[in-house]
Amino acid sequence: METTAATDTFFTRKLAAKGQPLIFAGPCSAETEAQILTTAWALKDLGVDLFRSGIWKPRTRPGSFEGIGTVGLKWLQRVRTEVGIPVTVEVATPRHVEEALAHDVDVLWIGARTTVNPFAVQELADALAGTGVPVMVKNPVNPDVALWAGALERLERAGIRDLAAIHRGFSTFAPSRYRNAPTWQIAIELKTRFPHIPLICDPSHMGGKRDLILPIAQKALDLDYDGLIIETHPDPDHALSDAEQQVTPARLGEILGELKYRYRSSNNADYINKAEELRQKMDVADREIVEALARRMALVEELAEYKRENNVKILQLDRWNEIFTSRPEWAAKLHVNEKFVAELYKLIHLESIRKQTEVLNRPE
Repeated sequence: METTAATDTFFTRKLAAKGQPLIFAGPCSAETEAQILTTAWALKDLGVDLFRSGIWKPRTRPGSFEGIGTVGLKWLQRVRTEVGIPVTVEVATPRHVEEALAHDVDVLWIGARTTVNPFAVQELADALAGTGVPVMVKNPVNPDVALWAGALERLERAGIRDLAAIHRGFSTFAPSRYRNAPTWQIAIELKTRFPHIPLICDPSHMGGKRDLILPIAQKALDLDYDGLIIETHPDPDHALSDAEQQVTPARLGEILGELKYRYRSSNNADYINKAEELRQKMDVADREIVEALARRMALVEELAEYKRENNVKILQLDRWNEIFTSRPEWAAKLHVNEKFVAELYKLIHLESIRKQTEVLNRPE
């Protein structure tokens, strides 16, 4: 589906006015009116652009805190009118949309558990049609760029042009230091598909621990994200949900002060000339890499023909183990990341198996 460039939206206007990435903050869950207002006043002093708080909380299992419900929307109205910060809440049903808009919520967001379900997203898109409200869409729980893109497309089809995407990381069965693995390449791919839609990083849900917020946020800014959404609570250790990943407003201020904001490019002539020279050299190196891959695949095909003639199976486990051990070792000696080379050779091996399967099963 072709997308329509959004040049004048809630997000682009704020980005243009601020001249640097946006900051959205607030507690994971609205718990009390005092908690909401105390947090909001503290965040106003930090120049936060949007106040976030969960009202309806989709929990994995029943019995845990599932949100304060509609009464919390009245508290957010006070943030909006008394503190003067626009507010946003998560919506998962058409009823949530109706109630949020009835309480003047400025921006809505669709959560990861909802994005994964196209039926639910379509119901929300239908409910949002004609409202003109800005909507942020979190990535789905599982690492699937098509589901994330599909949610944005459904909203665009419903006439919603004021959109942003939130990257909050993905569930994984592999051991990880993160609560939700960043898998940055998926967010980058989404950005290439929707260059007109701002991309926001959620380091709180990504890291799952407050000490990971700063390094994740810095990487997001270095990757040219348009903003950060950081969970902030006046007493994080006693929060009713996601206590370990929330920070106090004071700590948020420290994090924002420690972040380094870099330029997208430079007008410095020396930089431009040197960067162009290095890019040309990279082009040559890339050509050599592709030519080397072509030579390797030609050898794979020749080996496959020999296996076919001798009725030998494709997978030779001893050979694979030897490759998987030696190539990272070679990389280490050349000061190249061993894990990167190991992952690269997994892909090369998969392509080798595909090529050999094609040759062995070629009609006589």
